[in-house]
Amino acid sequence: MKITVLVDNNTRIDEYLLGEPAVSYYIEAEGKKILFDCGYSDVFIRNARKMGIDLLDIDAVVFSHGHNDHTWGISHLIQHYSGRKQQNDLKNRLEVIAHPLVMNRKIDLGEEIGINITAEKICESFDLQLQRSPFWISERLVFLGEIERTNSFENKIPIGRMITKNEETDDYVLDDSALVYKAKEGLVIITGCSHSGICNIVEYAKKVCSETRILDILGGLHLLNPDREQMKTTLDYIRKSGIRQIHACHCTDLQSKIQLSQVTEVKEVGVGLILEYE
Repeated sequence: MKITVLVDNNTRIDEYLLGEPAVSYYIEAEGKKILFDCGYSDVFIRNARKMGIDLLDIDAVVFSHGHNDHTWGISHLIQHYSGRKQQNDLKNRLEVIAHPLVMNRKIDLGEEIGINITAEKICESFDLQLQRSPFWISERLVFLGEIERTNSFENKIPIGRMITKNEETDDYVLDDSALVYKAKEGLVIITGCSHSGICNIVEYAKKVCSETRILDILGGLHLLNPDREQMKTTLDYIRKSGIRQIHACHCTDLQSKIQLSQVTEVKEVGVGLILEYE
């Protein structure tokens, strides 16, 4: 599997590429080409073009969850497709894979923080696959669906409100998911923001994949000034789990990275980074 970082908060110092506080990764695995999140704007398309990546040749888009910094780029991708080629000229109709709650309206402090496009609009151009259960994209790559939340120290505080046709509720981001690749040396876990809790995600990944070895974690860990209990318990969990390394980025603050580096190897992330796993 090969992962290219198209969007992150930071850029690599040796690359003249664009960053924004968002996430988008281009993934090649077992003959599949996948876009994991679309960032906040068209930056992912502009960076991909500069790196020689053809986004008209992808098989699927996977949303980690429904927040704007992970989904708003989808409207630019639709425009990119319609502006460059007719849909029937493409090799296959692209799939958009996500948890069903991704499409619901989300607000926080009066601001819209959810996806800015309807399911009907997406379906005009792509096939929408809403999956609550684990969904295998290839033999070794799985979309986890809804993450089981089994511990008491993660995901304790809602992020805004979620609005459906029938009700408005506190949003604990149940749509938050991740991708997992079964590499030869263990699991590679790819997250957006880890609103489910990174420890919950790791435990569920091990369960779904029947594998206890964790080779790497790439993505946001939602450790932004975490309280003392959460940070301590997270560190204890990562130490005991023997996680080999973590590429922590996006919504992971500097102090959290420093503390994580005491229990595992923490690697730098930036736009243009390429990671490969067997």
